[in-house]
This record gives sequence, structure tokens and C-alpha cells, in this order.
Amino acid sequence: MMLAFLGLEYKRIDIDLRRNDQMNPDFISLNRLHKVPVLVDDEFVIRDSAAIMIYLARKYGKPEWYPVSPAEMAEIQQWLSFSVNEVFNGLAMSRAIVIFNRDFDLKLAHALTDIALDLLEFRLKDHDWLALDRFTLADIACYPYAALVHEGGISLEEFSSIRSWFKRIESLPRYAAMPGLPYPY
Repeated sequence: MMLAFLGLEYKRIDIDLRRNDQMNPDFISLNRLHKVPVLVDDEFVIRDSAAIMIYLARKYGKPEWYPVSPAEMAEIQQWLSFSVNEVFNGLAMSRAIVIFNRDFDLKLAHALTDIALDLLEFRLKDHDWLALDRFTLADIACYPYAALVHEGGISLEEFSSIRSWFKRIESLPRYAAMPGLPYPY
């Protein structure tokens, strides 16, 4: 999604997690953690969504994507951390348990999802965007799993601010749909 928002051309290679493509030796040579995504930029290989977005923002983007001001950077970074902790362990894990039959605690994942959705709704109730009152890496980091949360058995019926945030993102120029996205209203 970040590549699309930056308007960069890229070659996408799909990894089918249901078939365990992430265990293929060619993929493991890129990421020994067996996780997606992985970015190969010339000879530089980087894993982890947040690290990839920061790299792309700094190398190909404009300063507003990931500013150098300590306060602005921290405001974005707190949402990147939220995306790899609460969003991953709640929203993404709920989805993985349901879709991929992962052996994790669904009750715990749903409890963490509730916490994450409450925070997102609280922030978005009075703000259009998660950080800096503009579209940033924070939104890109949190949007996909939030917009796929229904696949983990979670309803967003009571979260109108989150659903409105989805619409704002999905209406942006260069928005790139992904499997399961945009959110099915």
C-alpha cells in the first residue's frame, strides 16, 4: 500500500500463507522469521511492515511521511508501535486464528482487539487521521488489519469513527486495494 501511495513501480510476489509459502527456502533466504512482507530494493532486503514503510518514506517519499521533528516523529511512531503490538496481537491474530486456523487463544485475541478498537475509535472520534491531523504512515500501518477485522469474527457496527476513517483512506488518490480490502460496508 505504501508503494502505491508513493507512486512507485514494483513487482509483487504473492506468498500464500495457507500453503505455507513462507517456509519455502527461497523465501527463508530473505526472511528467516518466515513472515511477510519483505522488501527487496536493489540489493537491500528489509523485513517488517513498519521498517519497510519508514525506509520507503525516507528514501522515496517527502518529509511529511515521516518527519524529522522529534514530536512529529514520536506521534507517528506511537501508532507504528501500536500497529505491531495491539493491532497485530488483537486484530491480526483474531483473523489468523479464524482464517488460517492458527493455534492461539481466540478469547485473548478478541480481548486485545477490543482494546485496540476502543483506542482507534477514541482517537478518530475527534480527528480525521491517527497522527499529525493528516494522512501518515500511522494510518497506513493500522488500516489493513483494522479493515479486515470482520474476517476475525469482529463487528465494527458500533465503531462509526473507524468506518468513516476507512472511507477517507479508501478515497485517497493512489489507494490500492488488497485482498479483502476495501472494507465491505
